Amino acid sequence: MYKPKALLLMATMATAVLLGACGRPPEPAAAHAATAGKVPDLAVSEQVQSALRQSESLKNFDIAVLTSKGDVLLRGTLDSQPQIDEAISIARAATGAHTVHNHLAIKP
Repeated sequence: MYKPKALLLMATMATAVLLGACGRPPEPAAAHAATAGKVPDLAVSEQVQSALRQSESLKNFDIAVLTSKGDVLLRGTLDSQPQIDEAISIARAATGAHTVHNHLAIKP
C-alpha cells in the first residue's frame, strides 16, 4: 500500500497540473482558424467561379456559386449531365470546399 505522504504528494501534483492548465487564456478564434487551414467563403466561391470560367465546356453558362462555411451551392442550367458532373468536380476540387450542393439542371 501507498504511504499517506506519497498519496498526498501525488494528489498535490495532480491538482497543480490541472489548475495550471485552467489558468491559461483561451486561444483566439483566428488562431484556431489558421491552424485548421480554414479558407474564407468568398475565396472558395471565387476559386470555383474562376475554374468554371476556364472550362471550355462551362465558360458560356451562368452558374451561381454560393459558399457558406465551406458548403458550396451550385445553381444554374446546363446542356448535359457531363457538364453538371464537371461543374461538381470543379467545386469539389476547390481549397476549403467541404460539401457541394448540386442545384444544377439540364435544359429541357
